[in-house]
Amino acid sequence: MSKQNKAYKFRLYPTKEQEILFAKTFGCVRFVYNKMLAERKEQYEQFKDDKEALNNLKFPTPAKYKKEFEWLKEVDSLALANAQMNLQKAYKNFFSNNAKFPKFKSRKAKQSYTTNVVNGNIALLDGYIKLPKLKKVKIKQHREIPDAHKIKSCTISKTKTGKYYVSILTEYEKEITKIEIKNVVGLDFAMDGLFVDSEGEKANYPKYYRQTEEKLAKEQRILSRRKKDSKRWNKQRIKVAKLHEKVANQRKNFLHHQSKNLANIYDAVIIEDLNMQNMSHSLKFGKSVADNGWGMFTTFLQYKLKEQGKQLLKIDKWFPSTKMCSNCGTVKEMMLSERTYQCSCGYTGCRDHNSAINIKNEGIRLLAI
Repeated sequence: MSKQNKAYKFRLYPTKEQEILFAKTFGCVRFVYNKMLAERKEQYEQFKDDKEALNNLKFPTPAKYKKEFEWLKEVDSLALANAQMNLQKAYKNFFSNNAKFPKFKSRKAKQSYTTNVVNGNIALLDGYIKLPKLKKVKIKQHREIPDAHKIKSCTISKTKTGKYYVSILTEYEKEITKIEIKNVVGLDFAMDGLFVDSEGEKANYPKYYRQTEEKLAKEQRILSRRKKDSKRWNKQRIKVAKLHEKVANQRKNFLHHQSKNLANIYDAVIIEDLNMQNMSHSLKFGKSVADNGWGMFTTFLQYKLKEQGKQLLKIDKWFPSTKMCSNCGTVKEMMLSERTYQCSCGYTGCRDHNSAINIKNEGIRLLAI
């Protein structure tokens, strides 16, 4: 038996008083994070030539600031402690060359904070959730959390449209047995429709952003004519935010269904290890790449396969899946505008389908089935 984690996200309906405390907590978490980052940067500048002293430096703690800024005592202390942990993690990722140097948090950034379970301070009640400093907050719990799942932490967030959510991280024990791989599929990323698989099936992604683009542009033009921070400007800002939120929710729902379907049918899914950010810049298809949500799709697919003891395999991005004939193995140059693969051996087929077959065959070779 091994420990597994699973998160459950629910809508919150706080009272006006609770909304004020949420706003205070968001602000205090951001303040403490920025304060610690500024202090850390000063220390770095002071001791950057002395490696030994730099290694012995200790991170400042939120408790240090409570004497000077007494209003920090009004909010959940665990939320402030998590801000410190997040900064430490950001520094660790930077020095491991896995991320850029930590940046200061802006008021315009996502508003959220995380708190942990200590002595039963977090609990799900009948239609409510008990949270530190807030007592009972109304919750719309649309599905049950199994009794075997133990709550570890909660992340409270507020969207641009003013909605509140809680993401409850749980821990449970489950024995995941790796199954014998028999049924394999290859997926080739497609700008038009998300992917084409090695069986010739297409995802047919509806392009939710493109469908809303004209309406979104109209609402954004109206917003640009409003006086910033006025009542009419704020009302219009929420209109624009709601459109973005709707597109994001539609995309997420579609990707969940597609990944679940693949995870249920196949024992292993083979994809290319693509850098979508570089692809969107180099090919100038930023909107199409962002609209498809390939990165989110592969994340969903990976954990859904893992839960069933199945596998997601990424092959090298330099593998010539597009240039290779899936029938005879001949490699030839292909222009991006060429949508049909034609080979001297007589094979003719859809470029993306041909690529998906090659990805599947390479995956089977690596899996040594």
